Amino acid sequence: MRKNFYILSLLVVLSMVLAACGSAPATEAPAAAEPAVPGATEPPVSAGPKVLITNFLSGDIATIDPAVSEDANSNQIAQEAFGGLTHLNEVTNLLEPGMATSWDVVDNADGTQTITFHLRDDVPWVRWNGTEVETVKTCDASADRMVTANDFAYGIYRNQLPANASPYAYLLGFVLKGASDFSNGVTDDFSTVGVKVIDDQTLELTFIDQVAYNAQIASLWVAYAQPKWIIEGDCDGAVEARGERWIEPGFFQSYGPFTVKEWVHDDYISIVKNPFWPGSEEIPQPKLDEIVFQMLDEPAQLAEYEAGNADNVTAVSLSDLDRIRADPTLSAELSVSPQLCTYYYGFNTKAPVVDDVRVRRALSMAVDRQSLIDNVTKGGQEPAQWFARPGLAGSPTIADRPDLGIKYDPEAAKAELQSYLDEKGVTADSLDLTLMYNTSAGHQAIAETIQQMWKDTLGVNVKLVNQEFAVFLATTKSKDTPQIYRSGWCVDYPDANNFERENNAVNGSQNPADENGEPYGGFNWKNDEYELIVREAAKETDPAKRVELYAQAEDIAIVQDAIMIPIYWYTNLDLTKPYVVRTFSSNGIESFEKWDILPH
Repeated sequence: MRKNFYILSLLVVLSMVLAACGSAPATEAPAAAEPAVPGATEPPVSAGPKVLITNFLSGDIATIDPAVSEDANSNQIAQEAFGGLTHLNEVTNLLEPGMATSWDVVDNADGTQTITFHLRDDVPWVRWNGTEVETVKTCDASADRMVTANDFAYGIYRNQLPANASPYAYLLGFVLKGASDFSNGVTDDFSTVGVKVIDDQTLELTFIDQVAYNAQIASLWVAYAQPKWIIEGDCDGAVEARGERWIEPGFFQSYGPFTVKEWVHDDYISIVKNPFWPGSEEIPQPKLDEIVFQMLDEPAQLAEYEAGNADNVTAVSLSDLDRIRADPTLSAELSVSPQLCTYYYGFNTKAPVVDDVRVRRALSMAVDRQSLIDNVTKGGQEPAQWFARPGLAGSPTIADRPDLGIKYDPEAAKAELQSYLDEKGVTADSLDLTLMYNTSAGHQAIAETIQQMWKDTLGVNVKLVNQEFAVFLATTKSKDTPQIYRSGWCVDYPDANNFERENNAVNGSQNPADENGEPYGGFNWKNDEYELIVREAAKETDPAKRVELYAQAEDIAIVQDAIMIPIYWYTNLDLTKPYVVRTFSSNGIESFEKWDILPH
């Protein structure tokens, strides 16, 4: 996360929520900035609006435009404000109805697959008018604008439009018929893309391959409906085209369980209950009236929580974790839950020094993952021997393949590096190496620990640099990608393909390529055998054979070519007040419409 967790952000470390622009007007302070705390004299929450204050973000949100979003924080807001044709349950990751109440799947004779989605007809577009949520009207004001199949087709169009340069355009390009040619400018005719509007409540998508995850991809933000009239203008000029500014408060329109009320950049963003969301068993009407997402560094987040100024915090500073566990109150409010994400360091395989696989393997084998978990992250994470976390469809498991991938092996690491040093006639301490991470106390603590492991085991001196998240995202997908960089990937949909191909393969999230298919950033890597295997694995219907193919792919990426250092498989650490009723997401994106606040 999903997304790149892109990148999820990438997530703030222990929350394992990928951490990830404009100037929004600040019309008023967020409602209920200081909610009642146990023992306080304020009226119970039930006596007024239910407002959840969460320290969910360590920096500003990159965007809430589904067409160009890529990180977990951006996707979190977008999911609450919009919603897909289908829906992935945040706990089980099982496929559920979303805006489509049902869908028909047809496997075509040419090997493609067509899915026809039947949309609900009772969901209007809404906006915050400065006082309350209201429905958006048609040009003659005679009726509400309802969400239609055309709105979903337009959302896919914007995601694939070359001018928008969506960092996630590759995902639909991999799976949707004709999408790659359109997004890469081979054709400017969107009718060649496998998107067909049958009528207002019926949308037909044609996919390249007959695979089970096609309907899961339809749940993702890259295929959310979007309001063409506010983006491009409508009503003979009466509705002004807002272009990229359509996501700012005052212009923003959506249709999901919540909509955006305020966005004060680098400070907070608040979303309010959409009373016109009809709800469903899978995506109910919200119980919360408002959610305020504060944007604070990790230590400040915990301070606000302890002061009673926040109900939930998802970024626990590493330096505070021992104290939290020793505190009777905080330890009872700490939860640890599984998360389908992988924390790793990527290599720019064309950069000096790390352009030799022996160096890459040496650096990977010199990381004592269990020691890092025991002494630094302390969140019950699991040492990662490969990339696609066990639990995904098609992913290998430690039980079945204990020796797959790479492990801590200091002697083998020394031998690999010495082979390189002898050939080049240099010494370990003369190697010029840099590791970049996005600014975060947690990422810094991990980087400093691994830096010392490399020094102690290999005798190399690796410099550490950091960048603010939005800048970091751009840097690590460009020709300026550093030698080594921190990254993470959270599940967009629960299949190994989402990791192996959509992050690693040519034109994947962390392996961008030019129009000729030549990588230029991120891993900067191409292996024809790997490309063939992941394509074959995607279409394989025998589960055992699929796992074997992905195991082969992991061996190539992690051992043979060592394009990354898998470090650990995530857990999710949260502090939540006892009066908050909630679910715990395994995919990095919470379903706040299922949360509630009890009287306290």
